[in-house]
Parts: sequence; C-alpha cells; structure tokens
Amino acid sequence: MGKRLEGKRTLVTGGSRGIGAAIAEAYAREGARVVIASRKQPGLDQVAAEINAKYKDTVIPRACHVGHADQVEGLIDFVFSELSGLDVLVNNAGTNPYFGPMLGISEELFDKTFQVNLKGVFEPTRLAANKWGEKGEKGVIVSIASIAGIQAAPLQGVYGMTKAAIISMTKTFAVELGTLGIRINAIAPGLIDTRLSAALTGSPDIVKIFTDHTALKRYGQPEEIAEMAVYLGSDESSFVTGQTFCVDGGYTIT
Repeated sequence: MGKRLEGKRTLVTGGSRGIGAAIAEAYAREGARVVIASRKQPGLDQVAAEINAKYKDTVIPRACHVGHADQVEGLIDFVFSELSGLDVLVNNAGTNPYFGPMLGISEELFDKTFQVNLKGVFEPTRLAANKWGEKGEKGVIVSIASIAGIQAAPLQGVYGMTKAAIISMTKTFAVELGTLGIRINAIAPGLIDTRLSAALTGSPDIVKIFTDHTALKRYGQPEEIAEMAVYLGSDESSFVTGQTFCVDGGYTIT
C-alpha cells in the first residue's frame, strides 16, 4: 500500500509542538513535504530536525505569526515558491491565554484570542484559496476547531467563541469554494494532552470531571488528532467537505 499523502505539498501552522507537530510528523510519514510555521524559529527548527531525522528532507521550518496578515502573506508566498505549489493547508495555530469566567477577560486577551484563533485561520485560508483559484488548481484545507466551539465552554468561553466561528467558517467556505474543487473540513478535538491544555490536564479534579463524562474514560494524545488530519488531507476524503469531526473519546455523545 502506498503512502497516503505521497507527493503532497503541505503547510501546518502552529507546527512547533503539540497537535501541529504531530500532524507534521504524520504527514511526513505518509510521503508529504511539509512547511511548519509558528511564531518562534528555534522551536520549529527542533521539530523539523527531529522529523527529518526519521523522514529525510521532508520538513521545512518557517517562522510566522498567523495573527499578522503581512506575515501570513509572506508565508503563503514562501510555500508556493519553495514547494512549487500547495496541496494541503492545515490551520492548527491557536492560543488560549485566559482561563476563567468570560466576564473577567481583558480587552487585550480577548483581542489576542480572536487575532490568533480566528484571523489566523481566515487569512491563510483566504490567501491559499485565492492562489488556487488564480492557478485553476484544487486544494484541501483542514482547520483545528474544538468541542469548546460546539457546546458550552465554562472558563474557556472566549476560546470557545473563536472555535465556533471556525466551524461556521468551514461550512461557508465549503459552499463558496466547492465549485473550484477546494475542500475544507474541521477537526474538533476533545481534551488532548498538549501544552495549550495544561491548565486542564494539570488539574486532577478537572481531568476527572472530563474523563467521567467521556465514553473512553481518558483524554487524548496529539497523534490521535493527527491521524484524522491525514485522512482529511488525503484523497480518501475526496467527497468530504464542510464537515466538523469530533475526535473527543465520546465526550460530546454522553
């Protein structure tokens, strides 16, 4: 059986750790060339070196703050130039700088959450789609949302608002871009063991509340999200668009 992403040119934002790094490695394993992006170059360099040690010359690190439109434009231009095109865009970069009741969030942290989580998905999507349209090429987009965008998200309300917007964006873009042969889907992870969710996984009481409500009675690992991203980025999902896939151990069904 051949590799599922053989020859695919891909970009993964938020690729220096957690879910993004896991997706980058899974894509490299499946034969893709991968540009990984995040704010800080050293973390990207480390992840790229680790993956390239396993899958030679598959990952290219490129620093970019996805909340800054000018940097995103430079990143998209770099990818299309360096890889001679783009086949799969994975919008994974995200932040959650405030943990507490929504009434207590500052304007600064509210704006930062929306800048990274929402603008940082919209701009790469728009720029990549425009380039595909100009070239008459097809493309695939996978955006990382959250179950916090599907139901109430106590103590993570503003974060949840941005993820709900990603789900809405995914549906509308799917309709608007479908005639161009561009597919877009989202993944809504449950509680995953990453640095972003450390405020949750670091609390035994919160972990118990979550796992007691989860069919599989545990939280997930980044690699378990990466496998869904492989499916959605591959030709196996060629008739799938506008959908949000919960990968949450059964949290949203109980």
